[in-house]
Amino acid sequence: MYTSQLKTKSLQLLAGIAITLGLGQTALAQNENIEVTPLQKVTQQELAAIYVLSEVCPALIQDKDQTKFNQGYAKLAKEYMPAEKDPVVALQALSKQKSFKPMLVEAQADAKKAGSQKNKAICQELTAYSK
Repeated sequence: MYTSQLKTKSLQLLAGIAITLGLGQTALAQNENIEVTPLQKVTQQELAAIYVLSEVCPALIQDKDQTKFNQGYAKLAKEYMPAEKDPVVALQALSKQKSFKPMLVEAQADAKKAGSQKNKAICQELTAYSK
């Protein structure tokens, strides 16, 4: 039962990230200055889902968009880890911790289950999120 709840939460998180990125782009398109503040309590599952984007996306986006992806990913990581000086490095370090491995494995499985098309759409949104 716990595994199914975790899977559901991970899928909801990936959808939430996609929606957040989409809302950010809508606001930019309308030239509005809307700041999206993430939830106050960030879960390990959320951080795992964000980290998995760094594993999945580079292969799914064009080489010319890699810099934009890195910027968008860094922006997203900073929003979820505002206290960290370099949240991308902090996520990399977290991914190596034994206690984080179960969440990471679950997020990787969820990304695989989502498929290339859905992952590519999220990655493209993240690339556009760099603006």
